[in-house]
Amino acid sequence: MVAARITVNGKETPLSPAAPHTTVLDLLRERGLTGTKEGCAEGECGACSVLVARPGVNKPTDWVAVNACLVPAAALDGQEIITSEGLATVGEPGTPPTLHPVQQEMAVRGGSQCGYCTPGFICSMASEYYRPDRCAHAEPADGADADAHADADAEHGPNGFDLHSLSGNLCRCTGYRPIRDAAFAVGAPTEDDPLARRREQSPPEPAATVYTQDDSTFLRPGTLAEALELLRERPEAVVVAGSTDWGVEVNIRSRRAHCVVAVDRLPELRSLDVASDYVEIGAAQTLTEIERRLDGSVPLLAELFPQFASRLIRNSATLGGNLGTGSPIGDSPPVLLALEASLLLADVDGEREVPLADYFTGYRQSVRRPGELIRAVRIPLPLSQVTAFHKIAKRRFDDISSVAIAFALDIEGGIVRKARIGLGGVAATPIRALSTEAALEGRAWTAETARAAARVLRGEGTPMSDHRASSVYRSAMLGQSLLKLHAHTTEAVSS
Repeated sequence: MVAARITVNGKETPLSPAAPHTTVLDLLRERGLTGTKEGCAEGECGACSVLVARPGVNKPTDWVAVNACLVPAAALDGQEIITSEGLATVGEPGTPPTLHPVQQEMAVRGGSQCGYCTPGFICSMASEYYRPDRCAHAEPADGADADAHADADAEHGPNGFDLHSLSGNLCRCTGYRPIRDAAFAVGAPTEDDPLARRREQSPPEPAATVYTQDDSTFLRPGTLAEALELLRERPEAVVVAGSTDWGVEVNIRSRRAHCVVAVDRLPELRSLDVASDYVEIGAAQTLTEIERRLDGSVPLLAELFPQFASRLIRNSATLGGNLGTGSPIGDSPPVLLALEASLLLADVDGEREVPLADYFTGYRQSVRRPGELIRAVRIPLPLSQVTAFHKIAKRRFDDISSVAIAFALDIEGGIVRKARIGLGGVAATPIRALSTEAALEGRAWTAETARAAARVLRGEGTPMSDHRASSVYRSAMLGQSLLKLHAHTTEAVSS
């Protein structure tokens, strides 16, 4: 078997002698690429951002920004990454390198002071710079005034740049105004840009990996059948996809595993099928891939994605991982509960379908058996006409929910024919608000009905008090969310 290695800035570097739990961040810094920084080791600050060549949505390859502090280096065996040092073009010996357009704009517009966060911003910005959808609508940047567009849309530039691509990057001294100005000033990649041309070629195929050091092993099977056989043989193995949860455990809690099995590139877990009566999403599709491939066709999911962590996290995180951890404050379960989703669970003996409402059995516990994987999430069609996702948190974006509420209502002739409400953060598991659903169904969608149902909704679950919110506040937000939904739907109908 070929020795595990990663192509970094065009040059191959072996993983050995790094331990299987070594992150991409630590590997890069050990190899002298110190532009990649550690700020939080939790995927919240973006100082460690690097670019990875991944299968593209609109082109064969997308340059995707990820948190190097979370990804095990072994997970990128055979893959190709670019760091902030690799963006500049090296000239003749004795001459300085030519800055990448993103680096140039950050420099001339004062986008860096201490510089600690700058390489991470540069890589996240470069990922957006090379996004094909943006390039198709980019305007020339020469002489453009980045401020001219600010009042029209503070979060999108005239060059198509989406500032949410930087939502996972934090800066404590420069201030975001000059960084935004730099982002709004970049133009489209030129025809001779090597990284732009690279998008026309397919990314490297994931390598089948068996990497062992110090009695620990990282495994990447080539097929779902191989993965399921591995999990039957080694039920104690830790299964990772985007590693956005496990990476935090490794870094902050010093967790180690004798065996880690990566499933993020398994073809059987990366499908996205739209049939006449359901939408089926592979459990290893990243949230960014799902968002762009569905393109708003499931409105409740489209409302969820911008509020789920940051773009950096969504570039790696998966629905399978979010559901597999069983967290009661995960953002996707309330939405999927409202959508009446079911999970397709696979093991060596076959596959079974389990309604998500029956999946969770206790705090971080589920009906998933040892050796079973979530293969896909299935959402039945047709979708409800009235949907909304309300996330109550201390920040507008990139924060953990205190309470999350998802609504899916069918309203015909002014009567609520069907109501599905998913809740997160108010019990040991994500739950359906069954009593509130019953209080709505068959009744007129009026302010009186909404107020009565809101009183019921305040009593759903068993909310607790912690450092994020009190139990009283959580209950109050449940009721308020239904009143907000009614107000918004009434406005929509009257307009």
